[in-house]
Amino acid sequence: MNGPLDQALRRQQLERFARMLQEKRRREEKKLHKTRGHRDADGNWVGGLLSFMRYFWHILEPGKKMTEGWVLEAIAAHLEAVAYGEIKRLLITVPPGCSKSLMTDVYLPAWLWATGKPELRFLAFSYSSDLTERDNGRFRDLMQSQEYQAMYRDVFTLRKTGEVQISNNKHGWKRASSVGGLGTGARADGIIIDDAHSIKTVESDDVRHETGRWFREVLQDRLNDMTKGWIIAIMQRSHEEDIAGIILADEEQMGYSHLNIPMEFVWDADEEGQPYPTEIGWVDPRWTEDANECEGALMWPERFPLEVVENLKRDKQEYAFAAQYQQMPAPRGGGIIKKEYWENWAGKFPSFSYIFGSVDGAFTEDDRNDPSAMTIWGVFENEHGRNRLMMMFSWQKWLAFEGQKLKPEPDENQKEFMDRQMREWGLVEWCEHTARYWKCDDLLIEAKANGIAVAQSLEKRYRNRRWGIRLIDPKGDKTARTWAVQSIFAQHMIYAPLDRQWCQDTIAECGVFPFGKHDDRHDTVTQAVKHARDIGLLEFDDDVRVREIDEARLETLKAKDAGRLRNYMPGT
Repeated sequence: MNGPLDQALRRQQLERFARMLQEKRRREEKKLHKTRGHRDADGNWVGGLLSFMRYFWHILEPGKKMTEGWVLEAIAAHLEAVAYGEIKRLLITVPPGCSKSLMTDVYLPAWLWATGKPELRFLAFSYSSDLTERDNGRFRDLMQSQEYQAMYRDVFTLRKTGEVQISNNKHGWKRASSVGGLGTGARADGIIIDDAHSIKTVESDDVRHETGRWFREVLQDRLNDMTKGWIIAIMQRSHEEDIAGIILADEEQMGYSHLNIPMEFVWDADEEGQPYPTEIGWVDPRWTEDANECEGALMWPERFPLEVVENLKRDKQEYAFAAQYQQMPAPRGGGIIKKEYWENWAGKFPSFSYIFGSVDGAFTEDDRNDPSAMTIWGVFENEHGRNRLMMMFSWQKWLAFEGQKLKPEPDENQKEFMDRQMREWGLVEWCEHTARYWKCDDLLIEAKANGIAVAQSLEKRYRNRRWGIRLIDPKGDKTARTWAVQSIFAQHMIYAPLDRQWCQDTIAECGVFPFGKHDDRHDTVTQAVKHARDIGLLEFDDDVRVREIDEARLETLKAKDAGRLRNYMPGT
Protein backbone atom coordinates (compact mmCIF):
# COMPACT_ATOMS: atom_id res chain seq x y z
CA MET A 1 0.00 0.00 0.00
CA ASN A 2 3.03 2.25 0.31
CA GLY A 3 4.42 1.69 -3.16
CA PRO A 4 5.25 4.46 -5.66
CA LEU A 5 1.80 4.10 -7.28
CA ASP A 6 -0.01 4.55 -3.97
CA GLN A 7 2.13 7.54 -3.05
CA ALA A 8 1.41 9.21 -6.40
CA LEU A 9 -2.33 8.55 -5.96
CA ARG A 10 -2.21 9.97 -2.44
CA ARG A 11 -0.39 13.07 -3.68
CA GLN A 12 -3.00 13.58 -6.42
CA GLN A 13 -5.81 13.31 -3.88
CA LEU A 14 -4.15 15.87 -1.60
CA GLU A 15 -3.56 18.25 -4.50
CA ARG A 16 -7.17 17.86 -5.64
CA PHE A 17 -8.39 18.50 -2.09
CA ALA A 18 -6.15 21.57 -1.85
CA ARG A 19 -7.56 22.90 -5.14
CA MET A 20 -11.09 22.32 -3.87
CA LEU A 21 -10.32 24.21 -0.65
CA GLN A 22 -8.71 27.00 -2.63
CA GLU A 23 -11.70 27.23 -4.96
CA LYS A 24 -14.08 27.28 -2.00
CA ARG A 25 -12.12 30.10 -0.37
CA ARG A 26 -12.02 31.94 -3.69
CA ARG A 27 -15.83 31.74 -4.02
CA GLU A 28 -16.30 32.93 -0.45
CA GLU A 29 -13.91 35.83 -0.98
CA LYS A 30 -15.54 36.76 -4.26
CA LYS A 31 -18.87 36.91 -2.49
CA LEU A 32 -17.35 39.13 0.21
CA HIS A 33 -15.91 41.47 -2.39
CA LYS A 34 -19.39 42.12 -3.75
CA THR A 35 -20.89 42.95 -0.36
CA ARG A 36 -20.53 46.33 1.26
CA GLY A 37 -17.88 46.67 3.92
CA HIS A 38 -19.27 46.25 7.44
CA ARG A 39 -18.37 45.12 10.94
CA ASP A 40 -19.31 41.52 11.73
CA ALA A 41 -20.56 40.08 15.02
CA ASP A 42 -16.99 39.78 16.30
CA GLY A 43 -16.23 43.42 15.55
CA ASN A 44 -14.05 42.69 12.52
CA TRP A 45 -14.34 44.75 9.32
CA VAL A 46 -15.32 42.42 6.47
CA GLY A 47 -16.56 42.73 2.88
CA GLY A 48 -16.22 45.31 0.16
CA LEU A 49 -13.12 47.18 -0.93
CA LEU A 50 -11.06 46.46 2.19
CA SER A 51 -11.61 42.68 1.89
CA PHE A 52 -10.59 42.94 -1.76
CA MET A 53 -7.44 44.85 -0.80
CA ARG A 54 -6.66 42.41 1.99
CA TYR A 55 -7.01 39.38 -0.31
CA PHE A 56 -4.73 40.78 -3.04
CA TRP A 57 -2.31 42.66 -0.78
CA HIS A 58 0.53 40.17 -1.23
CA ILE A 59 0.45 40.66 -5.01
CA LEU A 60 1.69 44.24 -4.80
CA GLU A 61 3.44 44.09 -1.41
CA PRO A 62 5.10 40.64 -1.32
CA GLY A 63 6.73 39.81 2.01
CA LYS A 64 5.19 42.87 3.67
CA LYS A 65 2.38 42.30 6.14
CA MET A 66 -0.70 44.50 5.77
CA THR A 67 -1.14 46.54 8.95
CA GLU A 68 -4.85 46.68 9.75
CA GLY A 69 -6.48 49.67 11.41
CA TRP A 70 -9.60 51.81 11.56
CA VAL A 71 -7.91 54.34 9.25
CA LEU A 72 -8.12 51.91 6.34
CA GLU A 73 -11.71 51.08 7.30
CA ALA A 74 -12.68 54.77 7.29
CA ILE A 75 -11.10 55.41 3.89
CA ALA A 76 -12.66 52.26 2.42
CA ALA A 77 -16.11 53.15 3.77
CA HIS A 78 -16.03 56.58 2.14
CA LEU A 79 -14.67 55.26 -1.16
CA GLU A 80 -17.49 52.69 -1.18
CA ALA A 81 -19.99 55.51 -0.61
CA VAL A 82 -18.66 57.03 -3.84
CA ALA A 83 -18.96 53.67 -5.63
CA TYR A 84 -22.59 53.31 -4.46
CA GLY A 85 -23.49 56.80 -5.67
CA GLU A 86 -24.00 58.29 -2.20
CA ILE A 87 -21.12 60.76 -2.55
CA LYS A 88 -20.25 62.53 -5.79
CA ARG A 89 -17.40 64.70 -4.49
CA LEU A 90 -15.03 63.42 -1.83
CA LEU A 91 -12.03 65.07 -0.18
CA ILE A 92 -9.79 62.89 1.99
CA THR A 93 -6.93 64.48 3.95
CA VAL A 94 -4.64 61.99 5.68
CA PRO A 95 -0.95 61.84 6.67
CA PRO A 96 1.62 60.14 4.41
CA GLY A 97 1.94 56.39 4.89
CA CYS A 98 -1.78 55.56 5.03
CA SER A 99 -1.76 53.50 1.76
CA LYS A 100 -3.92 56.20 0.19
CA SER A 101 -2.45 55.81 -3.31
CA LEU A 102 -2.74 52.02 -3.27
CA MET A 103 -6.31 52.03 -2.00
CA THR A 104 -7.63 54.89 -4.12
CA ASP A 105 -5.69 54.74 -7.38
CA VAL A 106 -5.06 50.97 -7.58
CA TYR A 107 -7.42 48.80 -5.55
CA LEU A 108 -10.56 50.96 -5.96
CA PRO A 109 -10.68 50.87 -9.81
CA ALA A 110 -9.60 47.19 -9.86
CA TRP A 111 -12.39 46.37 -7.38
CA LEU A 112 -14.99 48.32 -9.39
CA TRP A 113 -14.04 46.55 -12.63
CA ALA A 114 -14.05 43.15 -10.91
CA THR A 115 -17.38 43.49 -9.13
CA GLY A 116 -19.53 44.25 -12.14
CA LYS A 117 -18.54 47.62 -13.62
CA PRO A 118 -15.75 46.91 -16.12
CA GLU A 119 -17.12 49.61 -18.45
CA LEU A 120 -16.08 52.41 -16.07
CA ARG A 121 -13.45 54.89 -17.22
CA PHE A 122 -11.03 56.60 -14.87
CA LEU A 123 -8.72 59.59 -15.08
CA ALA A 124 -5.95 59.76 -12.48
CA PHE A 125 -4.03 62.98 -11.76
CA SER A 126 -1.11 63.88 -9.53
CA TYR A 127 1.45 66.68 -9.49
CA SER A 128 3.69 64.36 -11.56
CA SER A 129 2.66 61.79 -14.18
CA ASP A 130 5.45 59.56 -12.83
CA LEU A 131 3.27 58.85 -9.80
CA THR A 132 0.07 58.08 -11.67
CA GLU A 133 1.97 55.95 -14.20
CA ARG A 134 3.57 54.09 -11.28
CA ASP A 135 0.11 53.35 -9.89
CA ASN A 136 -1.18 52.36 -13.34
CA GLY A 137 1.67 49.84 -13.43
CA ARG A 138 0.53 48.44 -10.09
CA PHE A 139 -3.05 48.41 -11.33
CA ARG A 140 -1.96 46.38 -14.37
CA ASP A 141 0.23 43.99 -12.34
CA LEU A 142 -2.65 43.28 -9.98
CA MET A 143 -5.10 42.43 -12.76
CA GLN A 144 -2.55 40.31 -14.64
CA SER A 145 -1.74 38.26 -11.55
CA GLN A 146 -2.69 34.62 -11.42
CA GLU A 147 -4.94 35.12 -8.39
CA TYR A 148 -6.91 37.99 -9.92
CA GLN A 149 -7.33 36.14 -13.23
CA ALA A 150 -8.48 32.99 -11.44
CA MET A 151 -11.24 34.96 -9.75
CA TYR A 152 -12.26 37.54 -12.35
CA ARG A 153 -11.12 36.41 -15.82
CA ASP A 154 -14.77 35.87 -16.79
CA VAL A 155 -15.69 39.53 -16.11
CA PHE A 156 -13.40 41.23 -18.63
CA THR A 157 -10.20 40.84 -20.63
CA LEU A 158 -7.34 43.30 -20.63
CA ARG A 159 -6.43 44.80 -23.99
CA LYS A 160 -4.04 47.74 -23.64
CA THR A 161 -1.63 47.31 -20.73
CA GLY A 162 0.72 50.28 -20.87
CA GLU A 163 1.45 52.45 -17.87
CA VAL A 164 -0.16 55.54 -19.40
CA GLN A 165 -3.41 53.82 -20.33
CA ILE A 166 -4.94 50.43 -19.50
CA SER A 167 -8.13 49.27 -21.20
CA ASN A 168 -10.40 46.23 -21.33
CA ASN A 169 -12.77 44.58 -23.79
CA LYS A 170 -15.81 46.16 -22.10
CA HIS A 171 -14.75 49.66 -23.19
CA GLY A 172 -13.43 50.58 -19.76
CA TRP A 173 -10.05 52.29 -19.35
CA LYS A 174 -7.84 54.02 -16.82
CA ARG A 175 -5.52 56.81 -17.92
CA ALA A 176 -2.65 58.33 -15.98
CA SER A 177 -1.87 62.03 -16.26
CA SER A 178 -0.64 65.01 -14.28
CA VAL A 179 -2.06 68.35 -13.15
CA GLY A 180 -2.53 70.40 -16.30
CA GLY A 181 -2.16 67.35 -18.57
CA LEU A 182 -4.59 65.89 -21.14
CA GLY A 183 -6.47 67.77 -23.78
CA THR A 184 -10.06 68.89 -23.55
CA GLY A 185 -11.36 65.69 -25.15
CA ALA A 186 -10.52 63.23 -22.35
CA ARG A 187 -13.56 62.47 -20.18
CA ALA A 188 -14.21 59.79 -17.60
CA ASP A 189 -16.80 58.39 -15.19
CA GLY A 190 -14.56 58.89 -12.19
CA ILE A 191 -11.62 61.21 -11.48
CA ILE A 192 -8.93 60.52 -8.91
CA ILE A 193 -6.62 63.32 -7.74
CA ASP A 194 -3.82 61.91 -5.62
CA ASP A 195 -1.60 64.67 -4.18
CA ALA A 196 -2.08 67.53 -6.62
CA HIS A 197 0.78 69.48 -5.03
CA SER A 198 4.46 68.70 -4.70
CA ILE A 199 5.91 69.54 -1.30
CA LYS A 200 8.91 71.03 -3.14
CA THR A 201 6.94 73.49 -5.27
CA VAL A 202 3.79 74.24 -3.26
CA GLU A 203 5.45 77.34 -1.76
CA SER A 204 5.65 78.86 -5.25
CA ASP A 205 2.69 81.21 -5.69
CA ASP A 206 2.78 80.77 -9.48
CA VAL A 207 2.77 76.95 -9.37
CA ARG A 208 0.17 76.75 -6.60
CA HIS A 209 -2.18 79.27 -8.20
CA GLU A 210 -1.91 77.54 -11.58
CA THR A 211 -2.82 74.23 -9.91
CA GLY A 212 -5.80 75.90 -8.28
CA ARG A 213 -6.90 77.40 -11.59
CA TRP A 214 -6.64 73.98 -13.27
CA PHE A 215 -8.76 72.43 -10.51
CA ARG A 216 -11.48 75.08 -10.68
CA GLU A 217 -11.63 75.77 -14.41
CA VAL A 218 -10.47 72.62 -16.22
CA LEU A 219 -10.97 69.52 -14.08
CA GLN A 220 -14.69 70.01 -13.50
CA ASP A 221 -15.37 69.47 -17.23
CA ARG A 222 -13.59 66.12 -17.42
CA LEU A 223 -16.62 64.00 -16.41
CA ASN A 224 -18.74 62.07 -18.91
CA ASP A 225 -21.91 62.53 -16.86
CA MET A 226 -21.98 65.60 -14.61
CA THR A 227 -24.88 64.18 -12.59
CA LYS A 228 -23.48 60.67 -11.95
CA GLY A 229 -19.72 61.14 -12.33
CA TRP A 230 -17.55 61.49 -9.25
CA ILE A 231 -14.33 63.19 -8.19
CA ILE A 232 -12.07 61.99 -5.37
CA ALA A 233 -9.27 64.21 -4.09
CA ILE A 234 -6.99 62.49 -1.59
CA MET A 235 -3.95 64.26 -0.22
CA GLN A 236 -1.80 65.42 2.63
CA ARG A 237 -2.18 69.14 3.34
CA SER A 238 0.79 71.20 2.17
CA HIS A 239 -0.37 74.83 2.18
CA GLU A 240 -3.38 76.83 3.33
CA GLU A 241 -4.11 77.58 -0.37
CA ASP A 242 -3.75 74.02 -1.68
CA ILE A 243 -6.56 72.10 -3.42
CA ALA A 244 -8.02 71.07 -0.06
CA GLY A 245 -7.94 74.71 1.03
CA ILE A 246 -9.87 75.72 -2.10
CA ILE A 247 -12.48 73.04 -1.43
CA LEU A 248 -12.84 73.80 2.28
CA ALA A 249 -13.14 77.54 1.63
CA ASP A 250 -16.34 76.85 -0.31
CA GLU A 251 -17.15 73.31 0.85
CA GLU A 252 -20.92 73.66 0.83
CA GLN A 253 -21.17 75.23 -2.61
CA MET A 254 -18.70 72.81 -4.19
CA GLY A 255 -20.58 69.88 -2.66
CA TYR A 256 -17.62 67.99 -1.22
CA SER A 257 -17.77 65.52 1.65
CA HIS A 258 -14.65 65.69 3.79
CA LEU A 259 -12.91 62.86 5.62
CA ASN A 260 -10.11 64.33 7.74
CA ILE A 261 -7.75 62.17 9.82
CA PRO A 262 -4.96 63.98 11.70
CA MET A 263 -2.05 62.01 13.15
CA GLU A 264 -2.74 63.39 16.64
CA PHE A 265 -6.40 63.86 17.47
CA VAL A 266 -7.76 67.42 17.70
CA TRP A 267 -10.96 67.52 19.75
CA ASP A 268 -13.98 69.43 18.46
CA ALA A 269 -17.71 69.43 19.12
CA ASP A 270 -20.90 71.21 18.10
CA GLU A 271 -23.06 73.46 20.29
CA GLU A 272 -24.61 70.39 21.98
CA GLY A 273 -21.21 68.91 22.73
CA GLN A 274 -21.50 66.23 20.05
CA PRO A 275 -18.87 65.29 17.44
CA TYR A 276 -19.12 66.37 13.82
CA PRO A 277 -19.93 63.30 11.64
CA THR A 278 -19.05 62.98 7.95
CA GLU A 279 -21.78 62.68 5.33
CA ILE A 280 -22.07 58.91 5.87
CA GLY A 281 -22.25 59.33 9.64
CA TRP A 282 -18.65 58.37 10.38
CA VAL A 283 -17.07 59.78 13.54
CA ASP A 284 -13.39 59.54 14.43
CA PRO A 285 -13.24 56.62 16.94
CA ARG A 286 -10.82 58.60 19.11
CA TRP A 287 -13.53 61.13 20.02
CA THR A 288 -14.88 61.20 23.58
CA GLU A 289 -17.00 63.73 25.46
CA ASP A 290 -13.98 64.57 27.62
CA ALA A 291 -11.46 66.43 25.47
CA ASN A 292 -8.60 65.60 27.83
CA GLU A 293 -9.17 61.88 27.36
CA CYS A 294 -8.69 61.95 23.61
CA GLU A 295 -6.80 65.15 22.70
CA GLY A 296 -3.55 64.12 21.01
CA ALA A 297 -4.49 60.42 20.71
CA LEU A 298 -2.51 58.75 17.92
CA MET A 299 -4.15 57.87 14.63
CA TRP A 300 -2.55 54.47 14.02
CA PRO A 301 -0.20 53.39 16.85
CA GLU A 302 0.34 49.97 15.24
CA ARG A 303 1.92 51.70 12.24
CA PHE A 304 3.00 55.00 13.80
CA PRO A 305 3.91 54.40 17.46
CA LEU A 306 4.65 57.33 19.74
CA GLU A 307 8.41 57.16 19.19
CA VAL A 308 7.95 57.38 15.42
CA VAL A 309 5.58 60.34 15.75
CA GLU A 310 7.99 62.19 18.03
CA ASN A 311 10.81 61.60 15.55
CA LEU A 312 8.61 62.93 12.74
CA LYS A 313 7.90 66.08 14.75
CA ARG A 314 11.60 66.58 15.34
CA ASP A 315 12.65 65.93 11.74
CA LYS A 316 9.76 67.66 9.97
CA GLN A 317 9.60 70.57 12.41
CA GLU A 318 6.47 72.48 13.32
CA TYR A 319 5.14 73.76 9.99
CA ALA A 320 5.62 70.59 7.92
CA PHE A 321 4.25 68.31 10.66
CA ALA A 322 1.22 70.54 11.22
CA ALA A 323 0.41 70.59 7.49
CA GLN A 324 1.30 67.08 6.32
CA TYR A 325 0.44 65.09 9.45
CA GLN A 326 -2.11 67.22 11.31
CA GLN A 327 -3.83 68.51 8.11
CA MET A 328 -3.71 72.06 9.50
CA PRO A 329 -1.31 74.19 7.45
CA ALA A 330 -0.36 77.64 8.64
CA PRO A 331 2.02 80.29 7.33
CA ARG A 332 5.66 79.54 8.03
CA GLY A 333 6.93 81.33 11.10
CA GLY A 334 3.70 81.09 13.06
CA GLY A 335 -0.06 81.04 12.96
CA ILE A 336 -2.35 83.50 11.23
CA ILE A 337 -1.91 86.26 13.82
CA LYS A 338 1.79 86.41 14.54
CA LYS A 339 3.21 87.68 17.81
CA GLU A 340 5.22 90.39 16.06
CA TYR A 341 2.01 91.93 14.65
CA TRP A 342 1.10 93.31 18.09
CA GLU A 343 2.35 96.82 18.94
CA ASN A 344 3.55 97.39 22.50
CA TRP A 345 2.03 100.09 24.71
CA ALA A 346 4.09 101.18 27.70
CA GLY A 347 2.86 103.39 30.51
CA LYS A 348 -0.53 104.94 31.17
CA PHE A 349 -3.36 104.19 28.75
CA PRO A 350 -4.39 106.99 26.36
CA SER A 351 -7.82 108.59 26.32
CA PHE A 352 -10.33 106.26 24.66
CA SER A 353 -13.28 107.41 22.56
CA TYR A 354 -15.01 104.00 22.71
CA ILE A 355 -14.53 101.10 25.15
CA PHE A 356 -16.13 97.70 24.68
CA GLY A 357 -15.87 94.13 25.88
CA SER A 358 -15.85 90.90 23.85
CA VAL A 359 -17.08 87.63 25.41
CA ASP A 360 -16.77 83.95 24.54
CA GLY A 361 -18.85 81.86 26.97
CA ALA A 362 -18.55 78.12 27.58
CA PHE A 363 -20.58 77.54 30.81
CA THR A 364 -18.44 74.92 32.51
CA GLU A 365 -16.53 74.72 35.76
CA ASP A 366 -14.66 71.63 34.52
CA ASP A 367 -11.12 72.65 33.62
CA ARG A 368 -10.93 69.69 31.24
CA ASN A 369 -13.32 71.50 28.88
CA ASP A 370 -13.14 74.85 27.10
CA PRO A 371 -13.08 77.91 29.39
CA SER A 372 -14.92 81.20 29.06
CA ALA A 373 -13.00 84.35 28.16
CA MET A 374 -13.42 88.10 27.93
CA THR A 375 -11.26 90.88 26.51
CA ILE A 376 -11.61 94.66 26.96
CA TRP A 377 -10.82 97.04 24.10
CA GLY A 378 -10.43 100.78 23.62
CA VAL A 379 -10.33 102.94 20.47
CA PHE A 380 -7.85 105.83 20.58
CA GLU A 381 -6.10 108.22 18.20
CA ASN A 382 -2.37 107.98 17.54
CA GLU A 383 -0.06 110.97 17.06
CA HIS A 384 -1.25 111.33 13.46
CA GLY A 385 -4.91 111.42 14.43
CA ARG A 386 -5.58 107.91 13.10
CA ASN A 387 -7.68 105.45 15.09
CA ARG A 388 -5.97 102.49 16.70
CA LEU A 389 -7.29 99.66 18.89
CA MET A 390 -5.92 98.74 22.34
CA MET A 391 -6.44 95.43 24.16
CA MET A 392 -6.79 96.76 27.72
CA PHE A 393 -7.42 93.56 29.67
CA SER A 394 -8.39 89.89 29.34
CA TRP A 395 -9.34 86.93 31.48
CA GLN A 396 -9.94 83.24 31.01
CA LYS A 397 -11.98 81.26 33.56
CA TRP A 398 -13.85 78.00 33.93
CA LEU A 399 -17.26 79.22 35.08
CA ALA A 400 -20.80 78.09 35.63
CA PHE A 401 -23.53 80.10 33.92
CA GLU A 402 -24.58 82.00 37.05
CA GLY A 403 -23.13 81.97 40.54
CA GLN A 404 -24.62 81.42 43.95
CA LYS A 405 -25.63 84.49 45.97
CA LEU A 406 -24.11 84.48 49.48
CA LYS A 407 -24.98 86.33 52.67
CA PRO A 408 -22.43 88.18 54.79
CA GLU A 409 -21.07 86.26 57.74
CA PRO A 410 -21.06 87.80 61.24
CA ASP A 411 -17.95 89.97 61.86
CA GLU A 412 -17.11 89.84 58.11
CA ASN A 413 -16.13 93.16 56.53
CA GLN A 414 -17.18 94.24 53.04
CA LYS A 415 -13.87 93.29 51.40
CA GLU A 416 -13.86 89.81 52.93
CA PHE A 417 -17.45 89.25 51.88
CA MET A 418 -16.79 90.39 48.31
CA ASP A 419 -13.71 88.18 48.04
CA ARG A 420 -15.82 85.21 49.12
CA GLN A 421 -18.73 86.17 46.88
CA MET A 422 -16.50 86.61 43.80
CA ARG A 423 -15.23 83.07 44.18
CA GLU A 424 -18.83 81.94 43.64
CA TRP A 425 -19.49 84.12 40.61
CA GLY A 426 -20.50 82.60 37.30
CA LEU A 427 -20.06 83.88 33.76
CA VAL A 428 -22.91 86.40 34.01
CA GLU A 429 -21.53 88.05 37.15
CA TRP A 430 -17.98 88.23 35.82
CA CYS A 431 -19.17 89.80 32.55
CA GLU A 432 -21.16 92.46 34.40
CA HIS A 433 -18.36 93.23 36.86
CA THR A 434 -15.70 93.51 34.13
CA ALA A 435 -17.87 95.71 31.88
CA ARG A 436 -18.72 98.00 34.83
CA TYR A 437 -15.13 98.19 36.12
CA TRP A 438 -13.72 99.19 32.71
CA LYS A 439 -16.64 101.58 31.99
CA CYS A 440 -17.57 99.81 28.76
CA ASP A 441 -19.89 101.38 26.22
CA ASP A 442 -20.86 98.01 24.71
CA LEU A 443 -20.50 94.31 25.37
CA LEU A 444 -20.14 91.98 22.34
CA ILE A 445 -21.61 88.49 22.70
CA GLU A 446 -21.78 85.91 19.93
CA ALA A 447 -25.38 85.20 18.93
CA LYS A 448 -25.29 81.46 19.56
CA ALA A 449 -27.24 79.41 22.11
CA ASN A 450 -24.83 80.13 24.98
CA GLY A 451 -24.37 83.77 24.08
CA ILE A 452 -28.07 84.51 23.74
CA ALA A 453 -28.67 83.05 27.22
CA VAL A 454 -25.92 85.26 28.68
CA ALA A 455 -27.33 88.35 26.98
CA GLN A 456 -30.84 87.64 28.24
CA SER A 457 -29.63 87.13 31.80
CA LEU A 458 -27.59 90.34 31.73
CA GLU A 459 -30.56 92.28 30.34
CA LYS A 460 -32.84 90.93 33.05
CA ARG A 461 -30.54 91.21 36.08
CA TYR A 462 -28.77 94.51 35.35
CA ARG A 463 -31.43 96.86 34.02
CA ASN A 464 -29.59 99.97 35.24
CA ARG A 465 -26.30 99.14 33.56
CA ARG A 466 -24.56 101.89 31.58
CA TRP A 467 -23.39 99.69 28.69
CA GLY A 468 -25.24 98.17 25.79
CA ILE A 469 -25.32 94.56 24.63
CA ARG A 470 -24.57 93.71 21.01
CA LEU A 471 -25.30 90.20 19.77
CA ILE A 472 -22.82 89.38 17.00
CA ASP A 473 -23.77 86.92 14.26
CA PRO A 474 -20.48 85.35 13.08
CA LYS A 475 -20.01 84.56 9.39
CA GLY A 476 -17.82 81.65 8.26
CA ASP A 477 -15.76 79.33 10.41
CA LYS A 478 -13.18 80.46 12.97
CA THR A 479 -10.27 80.20 10.57
CA ALA A 480 -12.05 82.29 7.93
CA ARG A 481 -12.93 84.91 10.57
CA THR A 482 -9.29 85.05 11.66
CA TRP A 483 -8.06 85.59 8.11
CA ALA A 484 -10.66 88.36 7.75
CA VAL A 485 -8.89 90.48 10.40
CA GLN A 486 -5.30 89.32 9.82
CA SER A 487 -4.47 92.29 7.59
CA ILE A 488 -5.40 94.72 10.39
CA PHE A 489 -2.87 93.04 12.67
CA ALA A 490 -0.29 92.93 9.87
CA GLN A 491 -0.68 96.72 9.47
CA HIS A 492 0.29 97.06 13.17
CA MET A 493 -2.97 98.75 14.15
CA ILE A 494 -3.50 96.70 17.34
CA TYR A 495 -1.79 97.68 20.61
CA ALA A 496 -1.44 96.00 24.01
CA PRO A 497 0.73 96.22 27.15
CA LEU A 498 2.99 93.33 26.18
CA ASP A 499 4.68 93.09 29.58
CA ARG A 500 1.48 91.95 31.35
CA GLN A 501 1.07 88.20 31.89
CA TRP A 502 -2.60 88.16 30.86
CA CYS A 503 -1.57 89.89 27.63
CA GLN A 504 1.23 87.44 26.89
CA ASP A 505 -1.12 84.49 27.45
CA THR A 506 -3.73 85.94 25.10
CA ILE A 507 -1.21 86.74 22.38
CA ALA A 508 0.32 83.25 22.70
CA GLU A 509 -3.10 81.66 22.22
CA CYS A 510 -3.75 83.79 19.14
CA GLY A 511 -0.29 82.95 17.79
CA VAL A 512 -0.84 79.18 17.74
CA PHE A 513 -4.41 79.21 16.39
CA PRO A 514 -5.66 76.91 14.88
CA PHE A 515 -3.24 74.45 16.51
CA GLY A 516 -3.82 75.38 20.16
CA LYS A 517 -5.80 73.38 22.69
CA HIS A 518 -8.08 76.36 23.47
CA ASP A 519 -9.21 79.27 21.31
CA ASP A 520 -11.62 81.14 23.60
CA ARG A 521 -9.45 84.28 24.06
CA HIS A 522 -8.54 84.15 20.38
CA ASP A 523 -12.26 84.19 19.49
CA THR A 524 -12.88 87.29 21.61
CA VAL A 525 -9.96 89.02 19.88
CA THR A 526 -11.14 88.37 16.32
CA GLN A 527 -14.72 89.29 17.28
CA ALA A 528 -13.56 92.60 18.75
CA VAL A 529 -11.29 93.62 15.88
CA LYS A 530 -13.91 92.76 13.28
CA HIS A 531 -16.50 94.78 15.21
CA ALA A 532 -14.27 97.87 15.33
CA ARG A 533 -13.64 97.58 11.60
CA ASP A 534 -17.29 96.94 10.69
CA ILE A 535 -18.57 100.05 12.50
CA GLY A 536 -15.93 102.21 10.80
CA LEU A 537 -13.61 102.82 13.76
CA LEU A 538 -10.62 101.11 12.15
CA GLU A 539 -9.47 102.08 8.68
CA PHE A 540 -6.22 101.38 6.89
CA ASP A 541 -3.95 104.42 6.68
CA ASP A 542 -3.86 104.18 2.87
CA ASP A 543 -7.67 104.27 2.73
CA VAL A 544 -7.74 107.27 5.05
CA ARG A 545 -5.16 109.09 2.91
CA VAL A 546 -7.14 108.41 -0.27
CA ARG A 547 -10.30 109.71 1.38
CA GLU A 548 -8.51 112.82 2.67
CA ILE A 549 -7.10 113.51 -0.80
CA ASP A 550 -10.56 113.10 -2.34
CA GLU A 551 -12.08 115.40 0.26
CA ALA A 552 -9.36 118.01 -0.30
CA ARG A 553 -9.86 117.81 -4.06
CA LEU A 554 -13.62 118.24 -3.59
CA GLU A 555 -13.10 121.30 -1.36
CA THR A 556 -10.80 122.80 -3.99
CA LEU A 557 -13.42 122.26 -6.70
CA LYS A 558 -16.10 123.82 -4.48
CA ALA A 559 -13.88 126.84 -3.84
CA LYS A 560 -13.24 127.29 -7.57
CA ASP A 561 -16.96 127.03 -8.29
CA ALA A 562 -17.70 129.60 -5.55
CA GLY A 563 -15.09 131.98 -7.06
CA ARG A 564 -16.65 131.67 -10.49
CA LEU A 565 -20.05 132.54 -9.06
CA ARG A 566 -18.70 135.60 -7.22
CA ASN A 567 -17.06 136.88 -10.42
CA TYR A 568 -20.07 136.13 -12.58
CA MET A 569 -21.59 139.18 -14.33
CA PRO A 570 -25.06 138.79 -15.83
CA GLY A 571 -25.02 139.15 -19.58
CA THR A 572 -21.36 138.20 -19.91
